Amino acid sequence: MTALRIALAAGGTGGHVFPALSLAEALCARGHQVLVLTDKRGDAFEVRDAAWTVTRIRAASPSKPGVLAKLGAAAQLCLGVFDARRALRNFQADVVVGFGGYPSVPAIFAGSWLNKPAILHEQNAVLGRANRWLVTRAAVVATSFDATLGADGGQPVERTGNPVRAAILAHRETRYEALDAMGPIRLRVFGGSLGARVFSDLVPASLALLPSVLRDRIELVQQCRPEDLEPVRDAYDALGIKAEIAPFFDDVPNRLANAHLVIARAGASTVSELGVIGRPAILVPYPHAMDDHQSRNAKAMENAGGGWMMGESDLTAETLAARLEALLGAPERLQQAAAAAHGFGVPDAVDRLADLVLRVAARNGNVTAPTSNRDETTGSGLAERRALA
Repeated sequence: MTALRIALAAGGTGGHVFPALSLAEALCARGHQVLVLTDKRGDAFEVRDAAWTVTRIRAASPSKPGVLAKLGAAAQLCLGVFDARRALRNFQADVVVGFGGYPSVPAIFAGSWLNKPAILHEQNAVLGRANRWLVTRAAVVATSFDATLGADGGQPVERTGNPVRAAILAHRETRYEALDAMGPIRLRVFGGSLGARVFSDLVPASLALLPSVLRDRIELVQQCRPEDLEPVRDAYDALGIKAEIAPFFDDVPNRLANAHLVIARAGASTVSELGVIGRPAILVPYPHAMDDHQSRNAKAMENAGGGWMMGESDLTAETLAARLEALLGAPERLQQAAAAAHGFGVPDAVDRLADLVLRVAARNGNVTAPTSNRDETTGSGLAERRALA
């Protein structure tokens, strides 16, 4: 198979950048050359690697308030088109893949200018603003969910799933340990990179309302903001709950794998990771997320039977306590949800996405046929390669 030159564009947040880097690794492992186009913010996510080339392009968000800010952002995006065009021409790119975030905009426009086919990957269940601008220029839209709002712009849509970390993939076959009637209850609370104030306020209050027969069995791990550490820890000490509280945990995959129940936000990465490992969750969407995409992410998991969505506006200590009591008192419901979440997950998302890139390239006359390194037994060639590295 002819080696391809594939440009990947992502920036802004880790939710855009990390799937792109997973694809870069998979494509390089198949013998292709990769160029990563990113902005100043994206460049902060350790995008540089000896296996691929990285070029920074200009980009900015036109969503900032103020006429001058919007004009400045538009100017940066226009300049970014010229940055990206120069980079794509020098690299002699065959295909351009955009992962959302505003660096995707100049990259896809530049690729279109050079008559290069474009693929868009959307991590959430709602097409992001940058991808909405670009959808009519895409040869195909790769989605993480079966039904992604706004993805159908007349182009083919294919669910590839959202690539997840190797440490998450390593737990794909870790069996869910059913909740024992008298054993510990391993409850995990994750609220994003800096924790969620709503969890710091409501989770201790809701656990205080549980019957002691349940509360006394809880082994809690909770992520919370640094300024909330002391009051949250004091609240659990007063309740006699065994709890680990920290702003950040570097072993989240292991914590998820041994959880009986998770309480979390509903970002694309969180929902994808819960699915790949197969753990039941109460999902509380971040209410200020653009286009309320976290609610649609959570609803997709709920519809699959893998979790329960609870809107923050209706969430109280009493309603959360009632939900916890109902679930923790019915281990079979948790086990069924874990199995459903596991079925919802897409462990081979990165290989599906790589296959799609190569198929698009083949239709454009660059290669004769795509090849896959996927192991159909494990479902993830990338996971295996990383494990053997």
